[in-house]
Amino acid sequence: MCVGEQPLRLAVVGDELVAGTGDPKGLGWVGRVAARTPTPEPLTVLTLAVPGETSTDLGARWDAEVSRRLSPHADNRLVVALGRADIAAGLSLARSRLNLANVLDVADQRRIPAFVVGPPPGAPHESDRLAELSAALGDVAARRRVPFVDMYSPLAAHDQWLADMATSPQHLPGQAGYGLMAWLVLHTGWRTWLGLPDDV
Repeated sequence: MCVGEQPLRLAVVGDELVAGTGDPKGLGWVGRVAARTPTPEPLTVLTLAVPGETSTDLGARWDAEVSRRLSPHADNRLVVALGRADIAAGLSLARSRLNLANVLDVADQRRIPAFVVGPPPGAPHESDRLAELSAALGDVAARRRVPFVDMYSPLAAHDQWLADMATSPQHLPGQAGYGLMAWLVLHTGWRTWLGLPDDV
């Protein structure tokens, strides 16, 4: 199918970071990415966020919520943005891996192309476990040839990100942090995944 033959419709599932919580501009990374994604036909981005959601919770709801928003007249796609709640909930790496694997396998069965965004750094005491979680989720995506954005590695020691974390009791990014997240998405195969030319 040629680019632009059908309008793109993206369902983005995830936690409060998908909703842009903490961003004074109210855009979050999703809004910034959408603004930087010119498409031949109008782009529809549907954010389906549940604050504090674990990968288990996401796995239980995403199919029903996304399915009702798909259209036979659109190029339907799924963005899975996994947060940091699995750490606080005490989920094992094996469980987190399985939860993501199940989402991606069902999406593949439904012929919905998927794109995965990993968890960014948060509280300092969670650093080691978040690094392990990010690597584990990236491995699940790689095994299924699904694009994966590693948010953790580039941001763990980034001055602007750390400044945002230091000023937020909830360890939420602000304007700078969400800008960094958007940049990582846009520069990790985003346009290729959407079938769009690199230069607009």
